[in-house]
Amino acid sequence: MWVVPDWIERHCPVPDGFRAGQDLQLYPWQLWCTVNHYRVKPTARPGQLAPAFHYRRSQVVAPQKTGKGPWSATIVLAEACGPVVFADWARGGERFICADYGCGCGWYYTYEPGEPMGVPWPTPLIQLTATSEDQVANVYRPLKAMVKKGPLQERLRVGEEFTRIGEDGQIDVVTSSAMSRLGNPIIFALQDESGLYTTANKLRKVAETQRRGAAGMGGRSMETTNAWDPSEDSVAQTTSQAKARDIFKYHPQAPKSLSFRDKRQRRKIYRCVYAGSAHVDLDAIEAEAAEIMEKDPAQAERFFGNRCVAGTASWLDGTKWAAKAKPRRVRPMTRIVLGFDGSDMDDWTSIRAETMDGYQFTPLYGANDEPTIWNPADYGGQVPRAEVRAAMGQLMNRYDVVRLYADPPYWDSECDDWIDEYGEERVIRWYTRRMVQMHSAAERLKTDVLKRNTADGQRASAFTHDGCELTQSHIENTRQADRPSGLYVLRKASPAQKIDISVASVLAHEALGDVIAAGLANPETSYYYGS
Repeated sequence: MWVVPDWIERHCPVPDGFRAGQDLQLYPWQLWCTVNHYRVKPTARPGQLAPAFHYRRSQVVAPQKTGKGPWSATIVLAEACGPVVFADWARGGERFICADYGCGCGWYYTYEPGEPMGVPWPTPLIQLTATSEDQVANVYRPLKAMVKKGPLQERLRVGEEFTRIGEDGQIDVVTSSAMSRLGNPIIFALQDESGLYTTANKLRKVAETQRRGAAGMGGRSMETTNAWDPSEDSVAQTTSQAKARDIFKYHPQAPKSLSFRDKRQRRKIYRCVYAGSAHVDLDAIEAEAAEIMEKDPAQAERFFGNRCVAGTASWLDGTKWAAKAKPRRVRPMTRIVLGFDGSDMDDWTSIRAETMDGYQFTPLYGANDEPTIWNPADYGGQVPRAEVRAAMGQLMNRYDVVRLYADPPYWDSECDDWIDEYGEERVIRWYTRRMVQMHSAAERLKTDVLKRNTADGQRASAFTHDGCELTQSHIENTRQADRPSGLYVLRKASPAQKIDISVASVLAHEALGDVIAAGLANPETSYYYGS
C-alpha cells in the first residue's frame, strides 16, 4: 500500500541531528522494505487482516549506522496511527483523510484505480522488543523524538517505558527483564536486533510468543538486526534459514569473493551494503571497522560488512573458497572421484565429486536433478537411505568413477554393498576420525584453495568448484580445532551449524590426489584389435 510510505513521510519528521524536525524522506532501501512489508495480495478481500498481505512477517538485515533504528520507529508509528489495515480496492478518487481519524495535520491521500486502501487499527497494542533498555533505545528514542516534533503529538502521549495511543492503544517496550508483558493481544511486534535473541537469554521464547500473539489478532511482526554470529543459533538465523515463502527478507551482501581483511576490498563491500544510506561517511565506517579488526575481525565483518560470520579460528576463509567458483558442465562418463560423508538423524549426508583436472561439484540425481545433499530435517528427521543408495547407483552409472572415499560410520552396510558391487579398488572406507590422515587431507584441500601465483613462478592451484551455496555455507561453518600435537580436527562452531559437505569435499579432493599419485587419472589405453 503506497499510502503507508506517504503517510510516514508526512507524519514522521527527522528525529535528530542538524535536520531535526524537518520532513523525512525514506531512503531507497527503506522505501523498498516498507512497500514490500505492506504489499497486498491481488486476491485480498475486505475484512481480511494479516492474510491480505503477501508477507506474514519481515526480516531486515543491515549493517550499523544505515538508519535501521529511525526507520523501525516509523514502522511502529505507522502501525500505531497509520492506514496499515487493508480496507478495500479503490475505484479511483477515494481519499484517506487524516481528520477522519483524529489527526489535525490536514493531510490526505488520493487513491488511484485498483490501488489497495488502508485504515488504522482501532485499538492498536504494539510491542517494541530488544535485549536491553540501552538496545531498545535505538528505536524508542527516535520514536519519541518523531512524536514530539511532528503532528502525532496530538494523538500519542510518550512515556519512558510505553506510549499511549489515544485512549485504548499502547506501544510497550519489552526486554528480557520485562517478560510480564508477554501474552497480550498485540497487533504488531518490532523485534530489534533479533540476531542476539537466543535460547540462553530467553528471547527466542519471547519472539515466538509475540508472533503467536500477533497471529491470533490478525497482526504481523518485523525483525531488524545486524548480521549475526552463526555459532549462537539466534532467532535471526532461524528466520533467515526458514523456507516459508511468506517472510520478506532484505539482506544486502557484497560478493563473497571480496575479503573483509583487505582494506581496498572492504571499501567495495561498504559501497554495496551501505548503498542508499546517504548520511553514512564511509571513512568513518572504515576507521571504526579497522579498530575493531585489531581485536575481533569477525565482529567487524558482521557489524560493517553485513556478513554472518562466526568467531576466529575458521578453517578456510569463505571469501577464498568463493573466489574459486567457476561453474561448468560435467558431461556423462567424465572420469571423476567421489567423497561421501553420511549421517543418520542429526547431521547431513552429502556426496561431492571432483574431475581429474581439479573441478569439484555437487552431482545431481533423479528425474528432477536434485543435489546429492540431504538434510534430515527435510525428511522427517532421518536421512532417506534408499534415496541415497539410488543416487550413488546413478552416479556410478553416469560417470567413470575411479575412486569413492566413504566415511563408514552409520553407513557400514551400505559401504559393504558398494564394495561388493563396484569393487574394493574403487570404493575405499576412509575414516575421518583418524586425526593424522584427516589433518593431512584437510590441509591439502586448504592449500590448493589458497595457493596463488608467486614471484618465483609457482603456479596457482588448478582447483575450482561449482559455487554450490550449501557447500559455501558449510565451508564457512567449519572450524579448526588445534590439538597439542600440532595437528587439528575439523569441528562445528555450534551444534546448529553443519559442516558435512566440507568433509565430503575434503574426501573427494583427497581421493583425487591419491588417484593422480597412483597414475590412475588417465584411462588405460587398450591395444586390442578384434578380428
